[in-house]
Amino acid sequence: MSSRIKSLFKDTVIYGATTMLSRFLGWALFPLYVYQLPSPADYGIVTNLYAWVALLLILLTYGMETGFFRFSREGDGRKVYANSLRTLGTSSLLFLILGLLFVKPIGAALGYADMLRPVAMLIVIVAIDAFTSIPFAYLRYTNQALRYGLIKIGYVLLTVALNLFFLLVCPWLQRVAPGAVDWWYEPGLGVEYIFLSNMIANIILLLVLIPYMKQARGGGRFDWGLLRRMLHYSLPMVLLGIAGNFNKMADKIIFPMLFEDQTFANTQLGIYSAGYKIAVVIVMFTQAFRFAYEPFIFQRGKEGELSADEEAAAEQERRITYAKAMHYYLLSAIFIYVAVMCYLDLLKVLISPAYYDGLRVVPYVMLGEVLFGIYYNLSLWYKLTDRTYWGGIISTAGCLLTVAIIVWGAPHWGFMACAYASVVSNLLLVLVSYFLGRKYYPVPYQLGATAGYFVVGAITVGLVLWIYGAIPAMWMRLLLSTVVLVALTGYIVWREHLVKAFAPILRRLRHKADR
Repeated sequence: MSSRIKSLFKDTVIYGATTMLSRFLGWALFPLYVYQLPSPADYGIVTNLYAWVALLLILLTYGMETGFFRFSREGDGRKVYANSLRTLGTSSLLFLILGLLFVKPIGAALGYADMLRPVAMLIVIVAIDAFTSIPFAYLRYTNQALRYGLIKIGYVLLTVALNLFFLLVCPWLQRVAPGAVDWWYEPGLGVEYIFLSNMIANIILLLVLIPYMKQARGGGRFDWGLLRRMLHYSLPMVLLGIAGNFNKMADKIIFPMLFEDQTFANTQLGIYSAGYKIAVVIVMFTQAFRFAYEPFIFQRGKEGELSADEEAAAEQERRITYAKAMHYYLLSAIFIYVAVMCYLDLLKVLISPAYYDGLRVVPYVMLGEVLFGIYYNLSLWYKLTDRTYWGGIISTAGCLLTVAIIVWGAPHWGFMACAYASVVSNLLLVLVSYFLGRKYYPVPYQLGATAGYFVVGAITVGLVLWIYGAIPAMWMRLLLSTVVLVALTGYIVWREHLVKAFAPILRRLRHKADR
């Protein structure tokens, strides 16, 4: 295993731990909101407004994160950082000012004309999130994965603590010591306190990141030529980002619109979403890999002056490394996929029996996410060859296919149409990106090994599903599923010669134990 692959693996572990902890803490707020908000409609407002956050962030960052990684590799990373920070700072400030000035028409357009304070707080949250994306990208670019993780986790912990304070502690204080909070706390404003918690946490995050923003001081004067090149590269990423994010949110946005009975539609969407939450493990792994992979593919061109032959050899080595990265991603993703399927009996305790029907979507949602991870690996060709417009075209095609399948399939298959759409649309992304990548930036992917692992994974999952259908006793299902998972692990260790790879580490540990 090469040093660069080991570095990618280490960063993926750190980003993975950060992502998993952050996602878990965020997920832990779900029961708090459900039980503490006055009505399900209030939680619907929170869900709807946060859905807008994802789309607005794509628009307000306009692909500058990827542009920052791309142009930093060419030389003066600090200059690129300074340019990116000033540009996003200006646009975020402009959005903040205009958003607050026109908060009334914005609230009315969103359907919340009588809830302007949450909308105003949302505008502040989005502006800060957009601006701080570049300091976080700088931490990733400079390989400060641990510091990145600590700041992110601290931010999430602060958000959770503030939510607990406003939604649990303050109501308790109203009962036992009303004089302490009655003068400012309004118990019926649960939705506002959720956004207030987020806004306070964002403001504190902004202050924490100031030392890293100061590192842009050495970037010199603003370079308009560099900005034009960055925007030419990055703006197509906006379309890609919107299409990609809408691809993931289309089910939650479109599905309720397809039924006249809104109670039925929302109930079905809730059951589907519960199953989706079970599949979040593979979602978190893919996201962690994405965070580590983007700076990884752009860490090149810094070897100094190379001859033509040396540069050709270095480029060939990089392409081999990209192929290895794909291989190890697939290995990890298939293992996680099978592990989740093996222990569904344990994972389903996270949801109530009323939602068990949603477990049907888990295999499909996870497969769709694995395919999206493959697509993300393949997407390096248009990023490295400055053909980012292709990313927008491919993502838009996938998005349109997702919408078409959901709209056509929901009346026939219910929420399963959303799960099928995830698999089919992401498979389209993989196939189109692979064949275009072969033309513009060929990478020697290990197709035979990939196909072999997919076959082994499919057989393993099929065996697990048979166990679940044939064995009534849960303890026996878990035991047999564990045997299957151990067998898969042994096969991977044998096939990848992992014992040999980790032998030096084991020898060092044994040596320390003997001492």
